[in-house]
Amino acid sequence: MHRHQYKGRKLSRKAGPRKALVRNLISQVILHEKVTTTLEKAKEIKPTLEKLITKAKSGTLADRRIVAKTLSNNDLALTKLFEELGPLYKERNGGYTRIIKLGTRKGDGATMAQISLLDTELLTKKVMADSKQKKNSNKPEKTEIKKTDQTKKTVKTTKSTEKKSVKEKK
Repeated sequence: MHRHQYKGRKLSRKAGPRKALVRNLISQVILHEKVTTTLEKAKEIKPTLEKLITKAKSGTLADRRIVAKTLSNNDLALTKLFEELGPLYKERNGGYTRIIKLGTRKGDGATMAQISLLDTELLTKKVMADSKQKKNSNKPEKTEIKKTDQTKKTVKTTKSTEKKSVKEKK
């Protein structure tokens, strides 16, 4: 049989399991920023993944629904794609992924590769900075009670980062 004008790879699977494999691999690349798989699978998911990232750059509702159809019920990947990766690649005009060949697998000799997203170190730096800000803003507040008279009490709240001494007047 001829192979002319047949698009895509069969990956030794029927249509349903092949589509599920591609969807799951794309979701894992979005969530983990890199995945080690066979070279053929990496080459198969790269164009679809790049198209989804391009849709995420615009961030419209219609694009979100189109991407949701492709990712099939993976809400974490969908939110990460639209809230973190889309704005990260706003200035880039394509070429969001990289395939690195790793050699052959010992068991069956399959060519292994790692597919990863580019510029994710910027994303991790941003996440680390955001977590530090959240950590500083979420410190519990201490309540200090100052006695002005024996009958009256005033309550003052301060953040735990501020250093103040508590003095009681008698």
